[in-house]
Amino acid sequence: MTQTRRAFLATATAAGAITVLPFRARAAAHGGDMFETGAGPVTVHPVHHASIVLETPVGVIYVDPVGDPSEYEGMPAADLILITHEHGDHYNAEVLAAVKGENTQLITNPAVFDMLSEDLKANAQAMENGASASLTDLQIDAIPAYNTTEERKTFHPEGRDNGYVLTMDRFRIYVSGDTEDIPEMRALQDIDLAFVCMNLPFTMTAEAAADAVKAFAPAYVYPYHYRGRDGGTQDPAAFAEMVGEAAQVQMGDWYKPGELG
Repeated sequence: MTQTRRAFLATATAAGAITVLPFRARAAAHGGDMFETGAGPVTVHPVHHASIVLETPVGVIYVDPVGDPSEYEGMPAADLILITHEHGDHYNAEVLAAVKGENTQLITNPAVFDMLSEDLKANAQAMENGASASLTDLQIDAIPAYNTTEERKTFHPEGRDNGYVLTMDRFRIYVSGDTEDIPEMRALQDIDLAFVCMNLPFTMTAEAAADAVKAFAPAYVYPYHYRGRDGGTQDPAAFAEMVGEAAQVQMGDWYKPGELG
């Protein structure tokens, strides 16, 4: 896979394991949260619902950029874009074209890859569940994301959609995508920072999400993607209470005032 011109270059990292230190501060731009690691800071910019911008020591990573391109104005340019699946709150071709630079790397699940225009396929790669890719100083693992409840299986069938684990030396970030409380999530190990979805009828309840988090015990976890339908919006504060001491819960500004009803 071709590296970008300015991103994912070899970076000097501290010797030994990267350890997440306590959450440091809320960064000024776009309300991002900054975490110190042994390799340098990781800044989390919650954009909206399932869309995230991550500033990391190895490059700037956009996850599921949708919405309005203006929401990304002032953000650092994307070195890597990850798309979990084809639903409109995760994949939008127009927004993707607006935020993808000439040298931006793009990784999607196979279903989205097949939808891409030839222009968007430049520097793009499809990853199926269980696949791995390597860029300098970054490993990307495609983790299954799917529904297990019978009446929800049509939303996210097993084998189609991705979550991702990003490993920078020993610092590991998990992005769930749209999924329920699946064995592959529970089996994760050594996750420093996680983003876990919860909404109905599309993914899972706050109770199920909290139970999964207690199983894989990330150092920090953001509840995200929690706006639902027909009363299915989940309460991130209730999630945090149920997670308890299993992980440090961080809250992001995922929604505008009044958007959750």
